[in-house]
Amino acid sequence: MTAESPTQTVQRLFPLLAEGRSEEAAALFADSVSFSIPHPPGIPWVPEVHSSAGMRTFFELLQAHVRAKEFELRQIIAEGDDVVLLGRMVSEVKKTGRDIDTAFALHTTVRDGRITRYHLYEDSYAVARAYFGD
Repeated sequence: MTAESPTQTVQRLFPLLAEGRSEEAAALFADSVSFSIPHPPGIPWVPEVHSSAGMRTFFELLQAHVRAKEFELRQIIAEGDDVVLLGRMVSEVKKTGRDIDTAFALHTTVRDGRITRYHLYEDSYAVARAYFGD
């Protein structure tokens, strides 16, 4: 039996999140995680994360505050343990009913079959406008 590639590991994440299976999604992460999502202060769904348990909290907060509407993965770039995903997502902020429509880049690293890095880059201005208004 061959080991799963880093790309395959990362790609397992999205169906789990789409189905609201936060615990199973978090199980894809290592005990120690480098997590980064640059965001405006006061966004309630981006906690401080350092572990797989923290990733579960993040996924649960995200589901509580944001409803995914569209997710388009346009490109996957993989080299060694690093996998970068490029795409576009549209999400509705439940509190305001406004959409976040943003391109994204997600830089992940997979070591020993577990995700150790989750750095998401998105339009933080679009996030702020959808949550706080104009």
